[in-house]
Amino acid sequence: MFAILYFATAALLVFAVLRLGCGPCATGQVSEVDPENVMAPPRIPVVKLGWALSIFLAVTYMLCVGFDLIFPQYAMYRAWISLMPGMTWLTATSFLIGLAEAFAYGWFVALVFGPIFNVIAARG
Repeated sequence: MFAILYFATAALLVFAVLRLGCGPCATGQVSEVDPENVMAPPRIPVVKLGWALSIFLAVTYMLCVGFDLIFPQYAMYRAWISLMPGMTWLTATSFLIGLAEAFAYGWFVALVFGPIFNVIAARG
């Protein structure tokens, strides 16, 4: 539980600092177009990135659990257990905890990477 709180706090803190420092450019919603230069810096929409990464990681998690059930001799669940606090192998509750954590990791990456990319692209 502590790890989840740590990652959530870290992501929100980084996002807040970048949002306060850069304004709307951190979320990828503002695109300033210079009349002299029609090309605006690239932006990553953080909300769309969050949904895409979260769904990708959730689907990947489900595929890996299915693979482990079909091919137990090549099971990867030990890696999932070490990456996802509170997960054990394999109960319905544990599966749902792992699925929720995979989804949350996608949002963590989006809330940290997206604003950092957008701030660097706007400055650069």
